Amino acid sequence: MVSSVMKENSDQLYHEIKNKEWLWKLFTDSEAYTTVHLDEHQRLTYAHSQKKDILHPSVSEYMISQGYQFHYPNEKSWALLLTHDIDDIEVQNRHIYLSFLYFPTNGDLKGMYHLIKGRINRRYSPYNNFKPIIEIEQQYNATSTFYFLSSPKDIFGYKYSLNENMEILGYIKDQGCEIGYHTGYHHYDDCEKIKMEKAHMEKIIGERLVGVRNHVLRFQTPRSWEILANAGFEYDSTYGYIDMIGFRNGLCHPFIPYNIDTNHPIDILEIPLNIQDWTISFIMKNNPSEAWNLIKQLLETVKKNHGVINILWHNWTFSFPTSIGTMFEKEWTRLYEKILKYATENDAWVSNCKDFINYYRKNKYMTHP
Repeated sequence: MVSSVMKENSDQLYHEIKNKEWLWKLFTDSEAYTTVHLDEHQRLTYAHSQKKDILHPSVSEYMISQGYQFHYPNEKSWALLLTHDIDDIEVQNRHIYLSFLYFPTNGDLKGMYHLIKGRINRRYSPYNNFKPIIEIEQQYNATSTFYFLSSPKDIFGYKYSLNENMEILGYIKDQGCEIGYHTGYHHYDDCEKIKMEKAHMEKIIGERLVGVRNHVLRFQTPRSWEILANAGFEYDSTYGYIDMIGFRNGLCHPFIPYNIDTNHPIDILEIPLNIQDWTISFIMKNNPSEAWNLIKQLLETVKKNHGVINILWHNWTFSFPTSIGTMFEKEWTRLYEKILKYATENDAWVSNCKDFINYYRKNKYMTHP
């Protein structure tokens, strides 16, 4: 449940923009209530959205123009939140197949060797790379959120068993990082199944789960928020587009969603997803240099608006030379480090989603003069 401080801030936001029709429609994502243009995974894509100015957070910019101020720990002026979707830990046959598929163009014998070695013995899996990821973040005094699947069953094939990866979960907790829940592909809209998996995962890790992100960003406005709130999560971090980076509902700040069908807020905090590695590279067709130009633009925009930017780098992106189909080269790990370096040198609080919500639960995050 969201705290009284969060609700008070949201009431201010609703009051400020409700009478400005275009801002209210943008904020509530009203087009998603009636759209029939969904992709094969039941997602509204940017390509089928009427929004075109997604690189500018129009709602946040309006709030700043009205004198609203946003506050962060240690008097930082904005925030970068680090997240990772853990879709793979063990090497499966599909990973080797993808590497064979791309072998004619990259000739990567070393990567093939590591994949086959990891397939024979799971302890050598290149996707078990949590230590080097966390060590990168520790250089910048940062911690991140890792979203784990609870069910090994998936549309793309067998994933992994949490029970067989207790050591990994324990290591991540010991480093002060957050463990979040990644909903299964087939039941992202099944509240009872989500509750069951949430309870199972909490028993394994020995603590309550507060955050969630839906697998492959399957999401329906406002139904997904209602389901995840009813399942007992305090925040969601799914909301964004699979095919475009930016600010889907015009905010570069976390918010409590508003259901225009029921005319009531939904009891969950949304920390929108702004940048995903897969989106900016594979779908938007950017190389690391081109990606940095776009990412820097978003970082500067969020800094200017004293906002929050949420980035997703999958663990397999760091696994060069064995990333998915060898599509992510070492430059993508360097790009992640470049983002962290920029943020720390530009007065950002760099942290994970749980630490953010813990701060927001207790502090007046947004104030008006």
